[in-house]
Amino acid sequence: MSRETILTGLRTNAEYHLGNYIGAILPMVHMAKSKSDEYQINLFAPDLHSFTTPIDHSKFYRQTIDNIKMFIACGMPVDHDNVHIYRQSRISAHSELTWILSNFTGFGEMSRMVEFKEKSERLKEDRVSVGLFSYPILMAADILLYGAKWVPVGEDQRQHLEFTRDIAMRMNNQFGDMFVLPETIQKQQEFVSRDSAPRIRSLRDPSKKMSKSVDDPAGTIQLSDTAEVATKKIMSATTDSVGVVNYDWDNQPGITNLLTIIALLSGKSQQEVNDQWTGCERYGDLKKAAAEVVSITLAGVQEKSTAISDDQLEEFLVASESAVQETALETLCKVQKAIGLR
Repeated sequence: MSRETILTGLRTNAEYHLGNYIGAILPMVHMAKSKSDEYQINLFAPDLHSFTTPIDHSKFYRQTIDNIKMFIACGMPVDHDNVHIYRQSRISAHSELTWILSNFTGFGEMSRMVEFKEKSERLKEDRVSVGLFSYPILMAADILLYGAKWVPVGEDQRQHLEFTRDIAMRMNNQFGDMFVLPETIQKQQEFVSRDSAPRIRSLRDPSKKMSKSVDDPAGTIQLSDTAEVATKKIMSATTDSVGVVNYDWDNQPGITNLLTIIALLSGKSQQEVNDQWTGCERYGDLKKAAAEVVSITLAGVQEKSTAISDDQLEEFLVASESAVQETALETLCKVQKAIGLR
């Protein structure tokens, strides 16, 4: 491909919430809008990754479709020729390259992955799958198939990105240049011009990040929540006994979380919002302001998402998947020839 590729994705196994919207979706949309003239933008739904931990399989397909609609409703410029959205499972090269890479990966490499250790500790022993253990290999295939130099992941994915670089160099050294190496995590973060994405906290427990509704229903605002439901959650948000508004994550995380939400959704700077509310002694007024800006945001996203029919989305996805598959199969064929399959 003549243009360098940016690859990004967000799991679709659960409904997106306000934390996803602010911390992941909006930055992806901004990146696509600002860089699509110069770069190839590959936004994929990593549906195969979703099976590494328990999910409700009866709802999964519908959830994937609805979440892709949400991405488009949030402003992803899908009418641009350089922007592709596709389902990982529809490109069989992902699975085939994963198997090939697995045979050039050491058991010890996967055993050292911190995310596997953390996730497996939270699951019952019989729910820890081989897929969870080896999914960094699938992630490497996702990246290497498209020669993606730019994969703007967070610090929690540092090990997986480093493994992708390692396995690509290992294969290149043994069989000749087959893969483009993604840039280092430091360069990735410089590329997207931010050190870390904003993290929205739970409304009920602001010491934790906003999470899936099944874990934290009262503290999480879903993108599908009505204005009434979202307002009720915000008005019941945990604050503190200080009695005056300050932007202070250490001592007033609940209040600071609301100030952060207002700034990020209103388009105002954090300093401007802080100047407006610092010293206010009526927490209820701050909550009402947060509820208003959240309700406006949700209404806009929901209206745009509802306007996208399943048929329209399927037509777009099939076209995108056809376009990216050409690149994926070209890379896979090169690997197959190098290792003696063709």
